[in-house]
Amino acid sequence: MAQHVRDIMTSRLVTVEPQTSVTAVAQRMRDEDIGIVLVTEGDELRGLVSDRDLVIRSLAEGGDQEQRTVASACSGDIFTVTPDEDVDQAVRLMREHSVRRIPVIDHGHPVGIVSLGDLAVERDPGSALGDISSAEPNQ
Repeated sequence: MAQHVRDIMTSRLVTVEPQTSVTAVAQRMRDEDIGIVLVTEGDELRGLVSDRDLVIRSLAEGGDQEQRTVASACSGDIFTVTPDEDVDQAVRLMREHSVRRIPVIDHGHPVGIVSLGDLAVERDPGSALGDISSAEPNQ
């Protein structure tokens, strides 16, 4: 069983700048078959935006989505872990803050994301969440 976040995190990151339109972010999520994008300025993490954030904080508000930036839809309260932290720390933060994904930061820079799916695949691969998380995408 993995002991450190680096052993289970997803290291393929998709990042966008805060001024990116929510439409462009949604298209990127669709094209890359992902549900979360990190919002960065340079190499510094400023927030994260999930597909649900786009719906609740942007689409549901109406208006011209091409003119709305991802900065208005992203979660600014970010809880992070480092690659060397115990997986249990990531689990504790997810429970404590009711989040499904946590960015992994190394020396101030994003290097990965650990998700509930990653944890399920590692800790309970036979569970429904473990099965779903390890399945091929079904675009």
